[in-house]
Amino acid sequence: NSRGAASLLKDSISFTEASASGLFEGHDLLRRGFTSVKSELLPSHPLELTEKNFQLNQDKTNFATLRNIQGIHAPLKLQMEFRAVKQVQRLPFLHSSNIAMDILRGNDECIGFEDILNDPSQSEVMGEPHMMMEHKLGLL
Repeated sequence: NSRGAASLLKDSISFTEASASGLFEGHDLLRRGFTSVKSELLPSHPLELTEKNFQLNQDKTNFATLRNIQGIHAPLKLQMEFRAVKQVQRLPFLHSSNIAMDILRGNDECIGFEDILNDPSQSEVMGEPHMMMEHKLGLL
């Protein structure tokens, strides 16, 4: 039953994979960049993923509560304000405290771990302004 085997093979391999060099093509450094083993690893601790997404989960909870209390307009307005604040940026080589985002989230009066141990004046890495702007604008 060669026809049945051919149809099974056709169904199991997608057309893009069966292109001329698709199955045997190596990793393309120019298009995809260097491979990173770190990105392929699983979290090393069960709480790592939760801590990484803490702010996102907190925002979702706050939006759901706000919607239940005030209606659909309140979380939509707050999300639009978040997007507007994220679009305003300093030059890439200058540190931004994101005070407007902290005010919207209510974190402006809280002192956290990043406020004490994330001081940009003590940073060991300072980029060259011209190179960073060219990279951001896509000229490099």
